[in-house]
Amino acid sequence: MRVIFLGTPDFAVPSLCRLCSANEVEVVGVITQPDRPAGRGRQLTAPPVKKLALELGIPVYQPGRIKDNPEVLQWALQREPEIMIVVAFGQILPLAFFNLPPLGTLNVHASLLPKYRGAAPVIHAILNGETVSGVTIMKLDEGMDTGDILSQEEVAIPPDMTAGELEKLLAERGADLLLRTIHPYAEGRITPQPQDHELATYAPRVSTEQARINWMRPATEIHNQVRAFNPRPGAFTTLRGESVKIWRTTVSGRELEHDQPPGTIIELQPELLVCCGGSPQLLSIQELQVANRSSVSAREFINGMRLVVGERFLQ
Repeated sequence: MRVIFLGTPDFAVPSLCRLCSANEVEVVGVITQPDRPAGRGRQLTAPPVKKLALELGIPVYQPGRIKDNPEVLQWALQREPEIMIVVAFGQILPLAFFNLPPLGTLNVHASLLPKYRGAAPVIHAILNGETVSGVTIMKLDEGMDTGDILSQEEVAIPPDMTAGELEKLLAERGADLLLRTIHPYAEGRITPQPQDHELATYAPRVSTEQARINWMRPATEIHNQVRAFNPRPGAFTTLRGESVKIWRTTVSGRELEHDQPPGTIIELQPELLVCCGGSPQLLSIQELQVANRSSVSAREFINGMRLVVGERFLQ
């Protein structure tokens, strides 16, 4: 089976790896996003999928916006694909493009569709405190993640799992599910099932401002916010006028016994406890980072900043 693969970030790498090692599958081309500046030095950096494709000797095409580049269609046609696979490519594909191969185009999506259609399903699932997520293999159509479903697999979300950890897990599970799906689909042994559009929910891109902590919210919601924005861009607050990112938290089993303004540090030993709004629950902070410094444990932060009980994190 001749395959063209479209993908860009780390999430797509396991799927490309599985396809390249599969029997009776030949990846004849990879389409990915252009190289971008990255890191403190803003060095031009190839996307992870491109790096892997070049290591494996697979032809790579980086067209920029596919809608504005008709040459990419000719490039794909020349490779005579039987099917195309899209995993976190980062662009909406034109109809003429994803209908090009005889078997159409399949997509690996990091949610149990029709829940969490859109660009940031992992972040929104954790923000909303979901305990179950999963991956879906679907056939692309003109809508935003509205295509017929071929297969799905559920994954449990532990209460302290971060978005980065869930994303890595779903990338691996999605790659495995893709490999279990592609041959039965090609052989006509899977009948794509329409989604129930009335059950659809959405997961649009998030902004850095959404990572700002509002201490008036309950501890559980702030904990979910910290998990959802780890590793990107990091939930943040301010202390003594400096920006502080909070990377790891838990919801304490203890409750606030006296009225204190939300964001107030009420205990430093044996853990860094902060009161929040909306409930008597306390937030236990475990890992923090002052701007332009390394991330440290709560104990290192307490000692380095010489924190005292009664100080307050502010929005």
